[in-house]
Amino acid sequence: MKGSRNRRVLPGFGLSLGFTLFYISLIVLIPLAGIFFKTFELTWAEFWSTVTNPRVLASYRISFSTALWAGIINAVFGLLVAWVLVRYRFPGKKIIDSLVDIPFALPTAVAGIALTTIYSKTGWIGSLLDPLGIKIAYTQAGITIALIFIGLPFVVRTVQPVLQDLDKETEDAAATLGSYRFRTFRKIILPELMPALLTGFALAFARGIGEYGSVVFISGNMPLKTEIAPLLIMTKLEQYDYAGATAIAAVMLIISFILLLIINLLQWHMQRRSVAK
Repeated sequence: MKGSRNRRVLPGFGLSLGFTLFYISLIVLIPLAGIFFKTFELTWAEFWSTVTNPRVLASYRISFSTALWAGIINAVFGLLVAWVLVRYRFPGKKIIDSLVDIPFALPTAVAGIALTTIYSKTGWIGSLLDPLGIKIAYTQAGITIALIFIGLPFVVRTVQPVLQDLDKETEDAAATLGSYRFRTFRKIILPELMPALLTGFALAFARGIGEYGSVVFISGNMPLKTEIAPLLIMTKLEQYDYAGATAIAAVMLIISFILLLIINLLQWHMQRRSVAK
């Protein structure tokens, strides 16, 4: 009887951990290690010259800045979308809920072509903005819109289950005590949502940094202006400059890891403060 109680559906810790490490190594660690091993073929002078080239530096700035802005915008409006889907009932709610996942299923190249068509000078939206002197396609604004499109589901789907589990009685109690709606949101709801919101932001930001398919068409690929780092990596691969491509990729990987580590530490700190309260 005692033995039956201790039986587990999955294997024990040792065997499960072994499979986990094997899978992570095969899918993640070994390919990432290959990037650095290939980069080591360059001398330090060649590596430094490659990664500090003005064109490469501009591509880093464009990739990270547009991904950051897209992540921030998605954090705000993704929270709003999740709030509407959780807190309200209205006709077509299930359709809108399904549409949120479209960027997951739609090929990114198709999304890029569609966005370019819509926001070009002759497109539905671009033709309305062009007389006002506003240009979206082939600018960094267009890149940001493409990254917003592919990153929104990460925020919505991360925040949505947390909103569903929130106890509304606490909000009702705050309202009974005379708390304003904004204060209730800022003091009660937002602290509970912040860890999930940061997770969604981090996922959207990380996806945006490495995005290629949806951006390559709408960006215009102009060096020093709208050329993203993934495109520059692809360009070097087409030129058979594998070491140069991996050098750029290694720098992107290191910067991305540091930024995500900072976000995760911030999330951990906020969760710890929430538990302490």
